[in-house]
Parts: sequence; structure tokens; C-alpha cells
Amino acid sequence: MGIKRHETMERPPWPQYFMAITRLVAERSTCLRRKVGAILVKDKRILATGYNGAPSGLKHCEEIGCLREKASISSGERHELCRGLHAEQNVIVQAAFYGIPIAGADLYCTNKPCAICAKLIINSGIKRVYYEGDYTDELSEMLLEEAHLELIRLAP
Repeated sequence: MGIKRHETMERPPWPQYFMAITRLVAERSTCLRRKVGAILVKDKRILATGYNGAPSGLKHCEEIGCLREKASISSGERHELCRGLHAEQNVIVQAAFYGIPIAGADLYCTNKPCAICAKLIINSGIKRVYYEGDYTDELSEMLLEEAHLELIRLAP
């Protein structure tokens, strides 16, 4: 007797599968304002993961509070006044730290990248960005478009 496969069982398409994993990665975030996750995928294999938070070994905002909140800085402004790295920055750094080549990879991120992350994405050789949540940054969109990088929004 063979094992019967349930006819109602449906596998998610690859983009939705990887975005679901990206949402799980975001749950590791230590940011008090916005939890963001990112993963790099190539040939349907996960290369690295990242989420937003303070650099390794440093205190997280969960422990000491948010510098940006204390200074009343609006979202999308003065990125340099934050203890944390963005998820996109962390996933690229993790790949570099472990010597994982990412040229030609797809990036999945729970939010559309900011302009700073867009520049890193372009120079790292990532070819496509899948995202779910919007993040208004006209410069980011302009840079990604000029670099002919595909930007694909997935419905949550």
C-alpha cells in the first residue's frame, strides 16, 4: 500500500513561501518601532537571513529605549540616529561575514527598502526585491528603477 496524498493539500508558490519565512525572521527584531525581516534567496535556496536591531554584542533598544523616539524623529528621517541596522543591511553583512556570494540573488523583505539599503542592494549584485509592506522613499524607488532592479510587491 502506498501513501495517499491529500488532494486538498496545496503548496504555496515560491514567492509566498519565502515571504512567510521572512515574516518569521522579522519576529527576531529588537526594534521598538518597526519589526523588519529580510532573507536572500538564490536558486530556491536561502543564503542568509537578517532582521533590524543593534549590532552584535551591543544593547538593544528593547533594553535601553529608542534614541529616535526620545528625539521625536519621524519615520524615514535621520537614519544615522539609530542604534540598529536595517534588516537588508544585516542580511548582506551576514552573507559577507560567512563568505556567501549573493550576486544574482533575490531579496525578500517585509518592507520596501529605504534609499540607503537600496544603494547597498544595487552594489551587492542583488537582482530582484520582493517586499510586502510599503515604505515611502522616492529616492529608493528611483535608484532601484535606474539600476533595472525588479521591485515586486507581494500581497500580505
